[in-house]
Amino acid sequence: MRRYICLLLFYLFTFLPLYSQQHNASPLRKLQLAEMAITNFYVDSVDEQKLAEDAIRGMLEKLDPHSTYTDAKETKAMNEPLQGDFEGIGVQFNMINDTLVVIQPVVNGPSEKVGILAGDRIVNVNDSSIAGVKMARIDIMKRLRGRKGTKVKLGIVRRGVKGTLTFVVTRARIPVHTLNAAYMIRPGVGYVRLESFGMKTHGEFMSAVDSLKKKGMKTLLLDLQDNGGGYLQSAVQIANEFLRNNDMIVYTEGRRPRRSRRQDFRAMGNGRLQDIKVYVLVNELSASAAEIVTGAIQDNDRGTVVGRRTFGKGLVQRPLDLPDGSMIRLTIAHYYTPSGRCIQKPYKKGDLKDYEMDLENRLRHGELIHPDSIHFSDSLKYYTLRRHRVVYGGGGIMPDCFVPLDTTRFTRFHRLLAAKNIIINAYLKYVDANRQALKTQYRSFDAFNKTYGIPQSLLDAIVSEGKKEKIEPKDAAELKTTLPYLSHQLKALVARDLWDMNEYFRVWNEQSDIVNKAVQLAAGK
Repeated sequence: MRRYICLLLFYLFTFLPLYSQQHNASPLRKLQLAEMAITNFYVDSVDEQKLAEDAIRGMLEKLDPHSTYTDAKETKAMNEPLQGDFEGIGVQFNMINDTLVVIQPVVNGPSEKVGILAGDRIVNVNDSSIAGVKMARIDIMKRLRGRKGTKVKLGIVRRGVKGTLTFVVTRARIPVHTLNAAYMIRPGVGYVRLESFGMKTHGEFMSAVDSLKKKGMKTLLLDLQDNGGGYLQSAVQIANEFLRNNDMIVYTEGRRPRRSRRQDFRAMGNGRLQDIKVYVLVNELSASAAEIVTGAIQDNDRGTVVGRRTFGKGLVQRPLDLPDGSMIRLTIAHYYTPSGRCIQKPYKKGDLKDYEMDLENRLRHGELIHPDSIHFSDSLKYYTLRRHRVVYGGGGIMPDCFVPLDTTRFTRFHRLLAAKNIIINAYLKYVDANRQALKTQYRSFDAFNKTYGIPQSLLDAIVSEGKKEKIEPKDAAELKTTLPYLSHQLKALVARDLWDMNEYFRVWNEQSDIVNKAVQLAAGK
């Protein structure tokens, strides 16, 4: 067989040049011949799978920044948060000194049902050690996850208990939530934070707002800060809840057959939040589906956008599943807000580095601090549909109320401590040692929020650890500025550990300038 392949290649490479002088070979044929030549004649052996993947990546890299290829593992990891669940043992965990420590078992999940507790250390999986062996996090997750109904034996070390405990956990479907927090932030004012737009986001969102309406919500703060997007259809479902019948939500336009190149998405008139006052909170990391919702609210003059200019992703990707589980996400269209603006920021095809530097350039140019630093071309001027206010396309959505980034509070000293993982490691050790005592002392979050303060010993330990890494404040003033922000961050992390993300944001939001500005606007200040 090998001999016949070589003869075929000899024929192709001997006679094809003569033939192609009269007939142009197709690009696909050219690619096939290149792959065959490399595989059969290259001086060293090659991995054909990797060769094909590199070729795909190379083609996509010359297109826009959002057309991408992911292999089977990457595709699965990317899709799980948006699909709404995965199969596994149901624990939140962190790594402390090469050991997996359970932060919380999922409520009513398979681990909680067999008696695994917060603070337990998983040291063995099916009699194979995972503790102290410097195993990669992804490899640990592979051992813990598996098909629903399959069993896994876990070796557990628990504080105050001698020896290793053994638990057999039956894996199950574990829900992944895209809604981080929902609570009454002030009387009459509800707060909802969405992390992304997944398959189950609309259901989670409506369950949360229905609950808040029962508590007297008349105004909603919809927090889309740091929301990188997700499914377009999910964004359309959320926007539909606020808009009147036939209001435009978004439309897409691509290079498809002429009759179907434009697709409109309009409100159906059945939204349950049409009478709720809404403020949409955004920042420079709010992108894609988050910008669709923001643009629909702003262009229809339905609410007020508060924060900083959004990321600027106005391209629609279509997932193309390949037989081995890998995926190409190919840009097939632009999307446009109801006023007709495309908010995709400029890019050069094939220049991903310049695109990735955009946020850093915004900070350098002062845009995150001074709105006057942002310049829009008159050719990109549009008007909202009801009040005819001026809005601009060509690079993100500019909020109606700009809130500058406070660079004085987030100091260089804090950034270096965070970059070296000194803060997170110190917090994990502190909570691990004090979790039970804290739970005993603080039976409710309200009591915790009112009276708990970060101990000075923890702050001292962080500063001391930073000194070992040659990270020190430049002067006493920088240290004085850093400690209150650091204390607040740590308190929010402790709240997350003792309760959940909802309580994390209940602490964190009290120092958020964007959230506080929206609260002021909601109160008419």
